[in-house]
Amino acid sequence: MGPLTGIRVVEFTGIGPAPMAGMLLADLGASVIRLDRPPAADAVNAGADGPHMSEGRTVLGADLKTDGGRALARDLVARADVLLEGFRPGVMERLGLGPDACLALNPRLVFARVTGWGQDGPLARTAGHDMNYVSVNGALHAIGRAGGPPVPPINLLGDFAGGTMFAVTGILAALVERQSSGRGQVVDAAMVDGSSLLMSMVHEDRARGAWSDERGTNYLDTGAPWYDVYECSDGGHVSVGCIEPQFYSAFLAGLGLTGEDLPGQWDRDGWPRLRERFAEVLRTRSRDEWAAVFDGVDACVMPVLSLEEAPDHPHVRARGTLVRHGSRVVPGPAPRFDRTPGGVTRGRERPDTGTTLREWGITG
Repeated sequence: MGPLTGIRVVEFTGIGPAPMAGMLLADLGASVIRLDRPPAADAVNAGADGPHMSEGRTVLGADLKTDGGRALARDLVARADVLLEGFRPGVMERLGLGPDACLALNPRLVFARVTGWGQDGPLARTAGHDMNYVSVNGALHAIGRAGGPPVPPINLLGDFAGGTMFAVTGILAALVERQSSGRGQVVDAAMVDGSSLLMSMVHEDRARGAWSDERGTNYLDTGAPWYDVYECSDGGHVSVGCIEPQFYSAFLAGLGLTGEDLPGQWDRDGWPRLRERFAEVLRTRSRDEWAAVFDGVDACVMPVLSLEEAPDHPHVRARGTLVRHGSRVVPGPAPRFDRTPGGVTRGRERPDTGTTLREWGITG
């Protein structure tokens, strides 16, 4: 019974950030009904794989181009606390299911919209993907090594950090505000906005003259030799993030470099020499040998584990951060709650459709 138990969400099937938001809300205990095209819904309910991050919640088929499909959607919206959609701007309006229509039907509804460009602006109706959204706001430019091109951070930064997480934040904030106003509202979660906000620290440092637009030259972007990834003798890697002086001292001690005549930690002119020396020493042992050297030492050094290895790390295993479910690796719930812990929708049996509908007050 998670903290959102009793909250009802109607989710319009999409890709990427919107279904992940539905997944997180379901993990937190919300009752989520996902509307999909009838053939797709029938296939999923018969045991076929659904879209990414769509497991563990009730799926109903609804052809939104028909009167019957739209009537079903409106019935659900009238009973829901949250509507979640990730279509391009204007799609829901053309279906007769835009914010004006839905809020007239259910004034307490939180109408959450997650898109790349947002609901307005010159690019609002333009196609795009994660790396496009983080291109125009400067975030992608800042990621990469000196002298090299920008490196796309998979689709973590735009889609899921900038999109999903801000959509969920907006939904939760709107639900809290509704307690005092009694009214719902529209949440416009744009990936271009959210990922920009995630760059706040970089913008602050840049305003203070502590961050250069030249990527790979700053203290958190692999410019500093004590905040980087190094190859070991076996081809594995360790991550080094010893920013604070006490952690840096412990790092030098672990490498056996205490007392060696080296440039100061923040001597930027000396960073190339430090990098060369660190790389030289770290190549003398394997990844796991270095992990053993720094085990229990506050030097901010950790082995870089593969996706296959990660679930077996002692800390990850102890917290259930990643769990093996058959042949799959399933991420655990986050964040954690002491009284009302959430669950995990991945790998779980899909809720019985009839039971869910009865809980929503829909019969027949």
